[in-house]
Amino acid sequence: MAQQETDQSVNDEFIVDTEDCEARETAHRERGTSRPITVVGNPVLHKECKDVTEFDDELARLVDDMFASQRTAEGVGLAANQIGVDLKVFVYDCMDDEGVRHVGHVCNPVLDELPAERRILDDSNEGCLSVPTAYASLARPDYAVVRGQDMKGNPIAVQGTGYFARCLQHETDHLYGYLYIDRLSKRDRKDALRQMAEGTPRYAVVAND
Repeated sequence: MAQQETDQSVNDEFIVDTEDCEARETAHRERGTSRPITVVGNPVLHKECKDVTEFDDELARLVDDMFASQRTAEGVGLAANQIGVDLKVFVYDCMDDEGVRHVGHVCNPVLDELPAERRILDDSNEGCLSVPTAYASLARPDYAVVRGQDMKGNPIAVQGTGYFARCLQHETDHLYGYLYIDRLSKRDRKDALRQMAEGTPRYAVVAND
């Protein structure tokens, strides 16, 4: 997929999340503590999370724990409610379709509404750490822009294409109470839940009561 040509003023709008990826991810992860993953059926996954209003050391520790949890579960993105925390935060460590690695976090994310000419759908397989061992095909736009704040409260914007665009949309959905299976047909959702029931997660999960 060709990179969209933009002028420098537009490029300056977006954070650079492709530099020093290994060092930044490692620093977060080594400071953090891995936590078990909540799975579909847990109430925290099925409601809109609270806005982040305190950009403090506790939030920084949460981001570190999320990176540690994401690595343990071998994920490419993780929302706070996936480790049981009712706050609008997600982290990511994801390749785009050109093989470029993106590492970062977003608080209080909001997806841009795309103009019609940018809404090119990519119908690809999607999975979720909160629906372990299950996958289904889901059409999403192959370009996404998320706006929010970093853990210090600074305004940021993140753009992604291809698989990374899917990740940004998937994680933002989580924080508003939606799992990817909520966007499937009833038949495909049922099949995904069957896959989950028949599989064994490779990471620790929180059992639903």
